[in-house]
Amino acid sequence: MAKPTQAASVSDTIITWIDDGRILPGYLVDEKHLMESCGVSRTPVREALIQLEADGLLVRHPRKGMHLFQPSVEEFLAILEVHANLEAHAAELAALRISPAQLTFLQSSVDACSECFASGNLEDHAHYYSLNLRLHAAIADASANPFLIDLIKLNARKLMAYYRLRYRTPGAIEQSVKEHVAIAEFIADRDPDGARAAMAAHFNYDRETVMHMLASVR
Repeated sequence: MAKPTQAASVSDTIITWIDDGRILPGYLVDEKHLMESCGVSRTPVREALIQLEADGLLVRHPRKGMHLFQPSVEEFLAILEVHANLEAHAAELAALRISPAQLTFLQSSVDACSECFASGNLEDHAHYYSLNLRLHAAIADASANPFLIDLIKLNARKLMAYYRLRYRTPGAIEQSVKEHVAIAEFIADRDPDGARAAMAAHFNYDRETVMHMLASVR
């Protein structure tokens, strides 16, 4: 296996920070901090930033530097429209292609979400968000389509700002858990149509939740 380039390592570091919530939408990228954190020179840092800008995760503002993408409401809805279809297709393929080991991991991910809700610690939104990411990644991986997987991961990161907020809505975690259980059951039953429909319904609820949340703060 080829050794990753320094630029690729910097990109991976930034993506890990995004997924872990260490940097949030609108974050101003500090090149010096990246150089120190990754132990590299300015050149690979800039190469990584250019690639992430091309992917749409970073946005360049003249005389202000590079910022982590922060979608407007209109952009969020447009991305979600695409993302919902990608996730639904992934669930459909997962029902056809999932391996026994992947199914075991998916069920453990569902159980982790359920246990988080049952614990009553619903104020730890960040923890549930990480469990949610793990579950959706498990379904995407089970689709066995690497191009679909990459697109899902990329769009999920662009939607992060709203997804982190949505779990603050009363009842959102409980509903999410119920829908995760249903999706996993369709996949386990090898029902591609049911899995696709359940995932589509899951994202429709996401859309309604976020729109309600935004309306309440206007």
